[in-house]
Amino acid sequence: MSNIVVYKCESAPEGKAEDISKRLGIPLTDAPGDELSLMVDEKGVTLTGYGLSFRGDFENMLRRVTKGRIHHEMIAKLAKTKEEHPRAIDATAGMGEDSILLAACGYEVTMFEQNPVIAELLLDAMDRASNHPELGPLMARMNLIQGNSIDIMPTMAGEHDLIFLDPMFPARNKSGLINKKLQLIQKLEQPCVEEARLLEAAILAKPKKIVIKRPLKGPNLADRTPSYTIKGKAIRYDCIVL
Repeated sequence: MSNIVVYKCESAPEGKAEDISKRLGIPLTDAPGDELSLMVDEKGVTLTGYGLSFRGDFENMLRRVTKGRIHHEMIAKLAKTKEEHPRAIDATAGMGEDSILLAACGYEVTMFEQNPVIAELLLDAMDRASNHPELGPLMARMNLIQGNSIDIMPTMAGEHDLIFLDPMFPARNKSGLINKKLQLIQKLEQPCVEEARLLEAAILAKPKKIVIKRPLKGPNLADRTPSYTIKGKAIRYDCIVL
């Protein structure tokens, strides 16, 4: 990660920037880097660079995860279960938006994020959300593992009811169509090129179902025909029942 630094602002909590720098093994500076920076200040951790900035914020999800709204989410329809204490894996967590939807559906969610910088942004967002009266109980049901789910999922066979896969969509030709989060995150992590291995690892984990988020008109993940599909305006969810 030679293109990124940890930028410590004067208002940063004591020791936080130093801990992040040590944990990630990237330089600590008192000025923004030439390309990407993890800026640490009193508000949290922000990814900056190329004239853009992004900070994780689960408060943006509040209107979607309240009891009155969660049942309108497509993922909630796929996540229905009779289990009293359902467990799920989000194998490609990103910034955790899908994980919090699963948590709002009652799941204990194990999240995997292999990029350490994205994982750091997610942890910071979770820390801040844990103090929110409505988001805190959902954060308590979400656990992040920084690592490659392809390697770890097969060791968890039979432990989870649902596995959620959201491989990053291929980059669009018109960068102006990509929001700030994706423009910056794609500087860190490219779209998934190991789709077949990702799906195989999920199958080896032996869940009851695998839910896959795809572009509306995109190909099936690893050419696997789903058991059924739910379509929205821009995306669809393919479900493989095992």
